[in-house]
Amino acid sequence: MSPHSAAERGLLIRLAAPLQSWGETSEFNERGTAAFPTRSGVIGLLASALGRHRGDNISDLTTLSLTVRTDRPGTVLRDLHTVGGGLPASRTVTTAEGKKRSGTTATLLSHRYYLADAAFTAVVTAGPSLLDEWADALRHPFWPPYLGRRSCPPEGPLLLGLVDDPLHHLVHLPIARREPHGDATTVDLLFHGDQPLDRLGNHPQPGDDRGTSPAGEVTDNPVTFHPRRRTYRARPRYQRTLTLPATHCKGLGTNYLTALADYLGRHTTRPESIPA
Repeated sequence: MSPHSAAERGLLIRLAAPLQSWGETSEFNERGTAAFPTRSGVIGLLASALGRHRGDNISDLTTLSLTVRTDRPGTVLRDLHTVGGGLPASRTVTTAEGKKRSGTTATLLSHRYYLADAAFTAVVTAGPSLLDEWADALRHPFWPPYLGRRSCPPEGPLLLGLVDDPLHHLVHLPIARREPHGDATTVDLLFHGDQPLDRLGNHPQPGDDRGTSPAGEVTDNPVTFHPRRRTYRARPRYQRTLTLPATHCKGLGTNYLTALADYLGRHTTRPESIPA
Protein backbone atom coordinates (compact mmCIF):
# COMPACT_ATOMS: atom_id res chain seq x y z
CA MET A 1 0.00 0.00 0.00
CA SER A 2 1.42 3.35 -0.95
CA PRO A 3 1.74 6.14 1.62
CA HIS A 4 -1.29 8.39 1.81
CA SER A 5 -1.05 12.05 0.94
CA ALA A 6 -1.32 14.81 3.50
CA ALA A 7 -4.77 15.65 2.10
CA GLU A 8 -6.20 12.21 2.88
CA ARG A 9 -9.49 11.69 4.70
CA GLY A 10 -10.19 9.21 7.43
CA LEU A 11 -12.60 8.01 10.04
CA LEU A 12 -11.95 8.98 13.65
CA ILE A 13 -13.21 6.19 15.91
CA ARG A 14 -13.31 5.96 19.69
CA LEU A 15 -12.86 2.45 21.10
CA ALA A 16 -13.64 2.58 24.82
CA ALA A 17 -15.63 0.29 27.10
CA PRO A 18 -15.59 -1.24 30.58
CA LEU A 19 -14.27 -4.39 28.86
CA GLN A 20 -12.83 -5.02 25.41
CA SER A 21 -10.85 -7.92 23.97
CA TRP A 22 -8.83 -8.07 20.76
CA GLY A 23 -7.95 -11.64 19.87
CA GLU A 24 -4.33 -12.09 18.86
CA THR A 25 -3.25 -15.57 19.97
CA SER A 26 -5.72 -18.14 21.27
CA GLU A 27 -4.92 -21.76 22.02
CA PHE A 28 -7.76 -24.13 22.81
CA ASN A 29 -9.33 -22.86 26.06
CA GLU A 30 -6.95 -19.90 26.54
CA ARG A 31 -8.41 -16.82 24.79
CA GLY A 32 -6.00 -13.93 25.01
CA THR A 33 -6.20 -10.27 24.07
CA ALA A 34 -3.77 -7.94 22.36
CA ALA A 35 -2.83 -4.73 24.16
CA PHE A 36 -4.40 -2.65 21.37
CA PRO A 37 -7.26 -2.91 18.84
CA THR A 38 -6.26 -5.21 15.99
CA ARG A 39 -6.88 -4.92 12.26
CA SER A 40 -9.06 -8.03 12.33
CA GLY A 41 -11.11 -6.64 15.23
CA VAL A 42 -11.74 -3.26 13.57
CA ILE A 43 -12.47 -4.88 10.20
CA GLY A 44 -14.92 -7.20 11.97
CA LEU A 45 -16.53 -4.20 13.67
CA LEU A 46 -17.07 -2.51 10.31
CA ALA A 47 -18.30 -5.74 8.68
CA SER A 48 -20.88 -6.15 11.45
CA ALA A 49 -22.06 -2.54 11.08
CA LEU A 50 -22.43 -3.10 7.32
CA GLY A 51 -24.51 -6.24 7.86
CA ARG A 52 -21.93 -8.65 6.45
CA HIS A 53 -22.23 -12.33 7.35
CA ARG A 54 -19.12 -14.25 8.42
CA GLY A 55 -18.68 -15.90 5.05
CA ASP A 56 -19.15 -12.71 3.01
CA ASN A 57 -16.42 -11.07 0.97
CA ILE A 58 -14.33 -8.58 3.00
CA SER A 59 -11.77 -7.64 0.32
CA ASP A 60 -12.93 -4.00 0.35
CA LEU A 61 -12.48 -3.80 4.13
CA THR A 62 -8.97 -5.27 4.02
CA THR A 63 -7.81 -2.26 1.97
CA LEU A 64 -8.07 -0.01 5.04
CA SER A 65 -5.12 1.29 7.03
CA LEU A 66 -5.39 1.51 10.83
CA THR A 67 -3.56 3.76 13.29
CA VAL A 68 -4.38 3.53 17.01
CA ARG A 69 -3.64 5.92 19.87
CA THR A 70 -3.62 4.48 23.40
CA ASP A 71 -5.44 6.96 25.64
CA ARG A 72 -5.61 4.47 28.53
CA PRO A 73 -4.01 1.03 28.22
CA GLY A 74 -6.37 -0.49 30.79
CA THR A 75 -5.72 -3.49 32.98
CA VAL A 76 -5.63 -7.10 31.82
CA LEU A 77 -8.49 -9.05 33.40
CA ARG A 78 -8.88 -12.86 33.30
CA ASP A 79 -12.37 -14.34 33.43
CA LEU A 80 -13.24 -18.01 33.92
CA HIS A 81 -15.94 -19.37 31.61
CA THR A 82 -17.60 -22.79 31.60
CA VAL A 83 -18.98 -24.37 28.42
CA GLY A 84 -21.36 -27.30 28.04
CA GLY A 85 -22.20 -27.99 31.67
CA GLY A 86 -25.67 -29.16 32.67
CA LEU A 87 -26.81 -29.90 29.10
CA PRO A 88 -28.17 -33.14 27.66
CA ALA A 89 -25.48 -35.25 25.99
CA SER A 90 -26.79 -34.32 22.51
CA ARG A 91 -26.12 -30.63 23.19
CA THR A 92 -22.70 -30.78 24.81
CA VAL A 93 -19.43 -29.73 23.19
CA THR A 94 -18.38 -31.73 20.12
CA THR A 95 -15.03 -33.52 20.31
CA ALA A 96 -12.38 -33.60 17.58
CA GLU A 97 -13.76 -36.98 16.50
CA GLY A 98 -17.22 -35.53 16.00
CA LYS A 99 -18.69 -37.17 19.11
CA LYS A 100 -20.46 -35.56 22.06
CA ARG A 101 -18.96 -35.23 25.51
CA SER A 102 -20.78 -36.76 28.42
CA GLY A 103 -20.50 -37.22 32.17
CA THR A 104 -17.58 -35.55 33.91
CA THR A 105 -16.02 -34.46 30.58
CA ALA A 106 -19.07 -32.45 29.44
CA THR A 107 -18.05 -29.20 31.15
CA LEU A 108 -15.05 -27.37 29.72
CA LEU A 109 -13.21 -24.54 31.46
CA SER A 110 -12.05 -21.55 29.41
CA HIS A 111 -9.90 -18.61 30.50
CA ARG A 112 -10.69 -15.45 28.58
CA TYR A 113 -8.73 -12.24 28.85
CA TYR A 114 -10.00 -8.67 28.55
CA LEU A 115 -8.73 -5.11 28.79
CA ALA A 116 -10.60 -3.41 31.62
CA ASP A 117 -11.18 0.38 31.54
CA ALA A 118 -9.10 0.86 28.39
CA ALA A 119 -9.68 3.65 25.87
CA PHE A 120 -8.27 4.04 22.37
CA THR A 121 -8.72 6.54 19.57
CA ALA A 122 -8.23 5.21 16.05
CA VAL A 123 -7.95 6.45 12.48
CA VAL A 124 -9.18 4.35 9.56
CA THR A 125 -8.15 5.44 6.07
CA ALA A 126 -9.21 3.99 2.72
CA GLY A 127 -10.78 5.06 -0.58
CA PRO A 128 -13.20 8.03 -0.28
CA SER A 129 -16.31 6.13 -1.40
CA LEU A 130 -15.59 3.35 1.09
CA LEU A 131 -15.17 5.81 3.94
CA ASP A 132 -18.56 7.40 3.24
CA GLU A 133 -20.22 3.97 3.25
CA TRP A 134 -18.46 2.91 6.46
CA ALA A 135 -19.29 6.16 8.24
CA ASP A 136 -22.99 5.72 7.43
CA ALA A 137 -22.82 2.13 8.69
CA LEU A 138 -21.27 3.22 12.00
CA ARG A 139 -23.99 5.85 12.41
CA HIS A 140 -26.71 3.27 11.72
CA PRO A 141 -25.19 -0.19 12.32
CA PHE A 142 -26.99 -3.24 10.98
CA TRP A 143 -25.96 -5.24 14.05
CA PRO A 144 -24.98 -3.81 17.45
CA PRO A 145 -21.23 -3.03 17.50
CA TYR A 146 -18.88 -4.64 19.98
CA LEU A 147 -15.17 -4.35 20.78
CA GLY A 148 -13.71 -7.74 20.00
CA ARG A 149 -16.37 -9.89 21.71
CA ARG A 150 -20.16 -9.66 21.78
CA SER A 151 -20.06 -9.12 25.55
CA CYS A 152 -18.09 -5.87 25.05
CA PRO A 153 -20.35 -3.09 23.70
CA PRO A 154 -18.68 0.32 23.31
CA GLU A 155 -19.38 3.14 25.72
CA GLY A 156 -20.23 6.63 24.55
CA PRO A 157 -19.69 7.70 20.93
CA LEU A 158 -18.08 5.24 18.49
CA LEU A 159 -17.75 7.36 15.35
CA LEU A 160 -16.20 10.78 15.98
CA GLY A 161 -16.26 11.92 12.38
CA LEU A 162 -15.04 11.66 8.80
CA VAL A 163 -12.29 14.27 8.62
CA ASP A 164 -9.49 15.66 6.50
CA ASP A 165 -5.92 15.14 7.75
CA PRO A 166 -7.01 12.50 10.28
CA LEU A 167 -3.54 11.78 11.68
CA HIS A 168 -3.21 15.42 12.71
CA HIS A 169 -6.45 15.08 14.68
CA LEU A 170 -5.35 11.75 16.13
CA VAL A 171 -2.40 13.54 17.73
CA HIS A 172 -4.32 16.61 18.89
CA LEU A 173 -7.71 15.23 20.00
CA PRO A 174 -8.41 15.45 23.75
CA ILE A 175 -6.99 12.50 25.66
CA ALA A 176 -9.35 10.36 27.72
CA ARG A 177 -7.33 10.26 30.92
CA ARG A 178 -6.84 12.40 33.99
CA GLU A 179 -4.17 15.09 33.88
CA PRO A 180 -1.05 13.91 35.75
CA HIS A 181 -0.49 15.12 39.30
CA GLY A 182 2.48 17.10 40.48
CA ASP A 183 4.80 19.07 38.23
CA ALA A 184 4.43 16.91 35.11
CA THR A 185 3.76 19.06 32.05
CA THR A 186 3.80 16.30 29.44
CA VAL A 187 2.41 12.80 28.91
CA ASP A 188 3.67 9.96 26.72
CA LEU A 189 1.17 8.43 24.30
CA LEU A 190 1.77 5.13 22.54
CA PHE A 191 0.66 4.74 18.91
CA HIS A 192 0.32 1.51 16.90
CA GLY A 193 -0.09 1.26 13.15
CA ASP A 194 -0.01 -1.03 10.14
CA GLN A 195 1.96 1.65 8.24
CA PRO A 196 5.08 3.65 9.26
CA LEU A 197 4.23 6.33 11.83
CA ASP A 198 6.62 9.10 10.78
CA ARG A 199 3.63 11.11 9.51
CA LEU A 200 2.39 11.65 13.07
CA GLY A 201 4.55 14.75 13.38
CA ASN A 202 7.79 15.92 14.97
CA HIS A 203 7.76 14.88 18.63
CA PRO A 204 11.03 12.93 18.75
CA GLN A 205 12.24 10.88 21.68
CA PRO A 206 15.92 10.00 22.25
CA GLY A 207 16.72 7.20 19.84
CA ASP A 208 13.30 7.49 18.19
CA ASP A 209 13.27 6.21 14.61
CA ARG A 210 9.91 8.01 14.12
CA GLY A 211 8.14 4.69 13.80
CA THR A 212 9.64 3.89 10.41
CA SER A 213 10.89 0.39 11.33
CA PRO A 214 8.53 -2.43 12.35
CA ALA A 215 8.44 -3.12 16.08
CA GLY A 216 7.28 -6.66 15.43
CA GLU A 217 4.78 -8.73 13.51
CA VAL A 218 1.18 -9.64 14.28
CA THR A 219 -1.13 -12.10 12.53
CA ASP A 220 -4.30 -10.00 12.43
CA ASN A 221 -4.80 -9.31 8.72
CA PRO A 222 -7.96 -11.27 7.85
CA VAL A 223 -8.55 -13.05 4.55
CA THR A 224 -11.96 -14.45 5.52
CA PHE A 225 -14.08 -14.69 8.66
CA HIS A 226 -15.84 -17.83 7.43
CA PRO A 227 -16.33 -20.06 10.52
CA ARG A 228 -14.78 -23.10 8.82
CA ARG A 229 -12.10 -21.33 6.78
CA ARG A 230 -11.08 -18.44 9.02
CA THR A 231 -7.73 -17.24 7.75
CA TYR A 232 -5.35 -14.46 8.77
CA ARG A 233 -2.07 -13.18 7.35
CA ALA A 234 0.85 -11.68 9.24
CA ARG A 235 1.72 -8.01 8.82
CA PRO A 236 4.32 -5.64 10.28
CA ARG A 237 3.36 -3.70 13.40
CA TYR A 238 4.71 -0.18 13.78
CA GLN A 239 4.93 1.53 17.15
CA ARG A 240 5.84 5.02 18.29
CA THR A 241 5.64 7.06 21.49
CA LEU A 242 4.89 10.79 21.31
CA THR A 243 5.33 13.24 24.18
CA LEU A 244 2.39 15.66 24.26
CA PRO A 245 1.25 18.49 26.56
CA ALA A 246 -0.43 17.25 29.73
CA THR A 247 -3.16 19.83 29.13
CA HIS A 248 -4.45 17.55 26.33
CA CYS A 249 -5.67 15.21 29.09
CA LYS A 250 -9.32 16.10 29.69
CA GLY A 251 -10.31 13.63 32.36
CA LEU A 252 -13.09 11.06 32.20
CA GLY A 253 -16.87 11.04 31.80
CA THR A 254 -18.65 14.27 30.96
CA ASN A 255 -15.49 16.40 31.28
CA TYR A 256 -13.83 14.44 28.49
CA LEU A 257 -16.96 14.27 26.31
CA THR A 258 -17.48 18.03 26.63
CA ALA A 259 -13.86 18.71 25.60
CA LEU A 260 -14.20 16.23 22.73
CA ALA A 261 -17.38 17.85 21.42
CA ASP A 262 -15.76 21.29 21.66
CA TYR A 263 -12.69 20.13 19.70
CA LEU A 264 -14.74 18.49 16.96
CA GLY A 265 -17.01 21.54 16.71
CA ARG A 266 -14.01 23.81 16.17
CA HIS A 267 -11.94 21.60 13.87
CA THR A 268 -14.33 19.56 11.72
CA THR A 269 -16.90 20.60 9.15
CA ARG A 270 -19.44 17.97 10.16
CA PRO A 271 -19.01 17.04 13.81
CA GLU A 272 -20.85 13.99 15.07
CA SER A 273 -23.31 14.37 17.92
CA ILE A 274 -21.36 13.71 21.14
CA PRO A 275 -23.62 13.17 24.17
CA ALA A 276 -22.23 14.83 27.28
